[in-house]
Amino acid sequence: MLWKLTDRLRLLSRYWESLAFRLAAAYTLAGLAFIFLTTASLYLVLLRQLEKSTNMFIADKLNVVRTLLRDRPTDSDALREEIELETSAREYQRFYIRLLNEQRKVILTTPGMPEQLNLAQLAGNEGRHPKSAFEIVGKHGHAFRVATAVAPVGVPAASKDIIQIAVDVSQEKELLARSRLWFSAILAAACAFLPLIGYRIARQGIRPVEEIASTARRISSSNLRERIRAEGYPFELASLAGTFNKMLDGLEESFERISRFSADIAHDLRTPVNNIRGEAEVALARARTVEEYRDVLGSCLEEAVRLSNLIGDLLFLARAESPLSLLHRERTDITQLLTRVREYYEASAADAGVSLIAACPGEPIIAAIDQSLLQRALSNLVSNAVAHTSSGGSIFMTAKTDFSNLHIEVSDTGAGIPADALPRVFDRFFRVDSSRSRALGGTGLGLAIVQSITLLHGGNVQISSKRGEGTRVTLSLPVSLP
Repeated sequence: MLWKLTDRLRLLSRYWESLAFRLAAAYTLAGLAFIFLTTASLYLVLLRQLEKSTNMFIADKLNVVRTLLRDRPTDSDALREEIELETSAREYQRFYIRLLNEQRKVILTTPGMPEQLNLAQLAGNEGRHPKSAFEIVGKHGHAFRVATAVAPVGVPAASKDIIQIAVDVSQEKELLARSRLWFSAILAAACAFLPLIGYRIARQGIRPVEEIASTARRISSSNLRERIRAEGYPFELASLAGTFNKMLDGLEESFERISRFSADIAHDLRTPVNNIRGEAEVALARARTVEEYRDVLGSCLEEAVRLSNLIGDLLFLARAESPLSLLHRERTDITQLLTRVREYYEASAADAGVSLIAACPGEPIIAAIDQSLLQRALSNLVSNAVAHTSSGGSIFMTAKTDFSNLHIEVSDTGAGIPADALPRVFDRFFRVDSSRSRALGGTGLGLAIVQSITLLHGGNVQISSKRGEGTRVTLSLPVSLP
């Protein structure tokens, strides 16, 4: 028995953890509360209206008898008609009136009143409710609403009579009883059907969520083309589906980039390793002179340096993409930074027959940056410009600021970049001219490193170029610490 109870509790717990079950329970409770409040309000309104109607009827009858006693105290026929005869014409809501003098002797009584009411009980309750109506139960189980009033006789008042009126409200009680029965039946039906309806609505409501979850389960590293069709979804879920699809687009693009990146790494690492291996195998194939061995070692050293630079660039990019990467910002004179870069590449630019100019018009520009990283980014840009600018060309480095950003521009009059290649120039290992880049020792990581450094500073990089006219690269960085 204990394990059965445990299983039931576990099953109930699993149902409660279901979103559909919780939504259905919430709908059911809200619906029951609404129906209960509505039926209770209707019942109370009906009760108050019936009581008000009866009280107004009693007040009206008391007012008629008072008026007759005050204005026509000797008109016994009018009193008898009002007290003894009128009630006999009523079939359902009958009433009874008894008129007493000051000595509480009966003057007039509606026929049948002693048979319907316990007059002694009426007199006893009269003292407890001198100014308000009250209810008593008659001899045959009928409910009566009773009121008592004192009426002056004549003008001026010679004496005071006592008026007792009792109205049969058993029809009203039956109406209220039937109403309670109907309201109870409505609540019982609601308890039976609301959970089913609520669960159906909940299941229908979370169907898009289940479809999204089903799509997510089908996604893997080898299947990133699945997408959620959000047509017909509510606005909120359609927005969620759109966000999910954008995430999948980003993941697919990242996986494709990683795949290309891995292939490029394998190729670029294999080339210098194969060169070193080939040089060593050739050198060891037979005896060599000292000079030949020196040439082989020199060639191997060049390939090792190239391999070391490539690995260094890859490690830098990996660190730059880490969320824990920190910048060592310091106040830096941008004019002096550009001057140092120009002086470093001035000799290689002169050998290539290219003029290298650094200019910062206006006042000195001071910005909080990581000086070594920004110098590396500028060095990559200038190195690329020198490599791709023909003799007689020019390279310009300029810097300026606006209210919040520092803009550093490196432009050249070199060969330029084709328009179809511009969107990919910041991709890793991308080369516009692979053969020429390899001949110059390029790895295709220079601009990727420039972009990573700029993003680390919270800025952005833009490039524009025309084939045969040159290239312009602009780095936009925040002037001060965020």
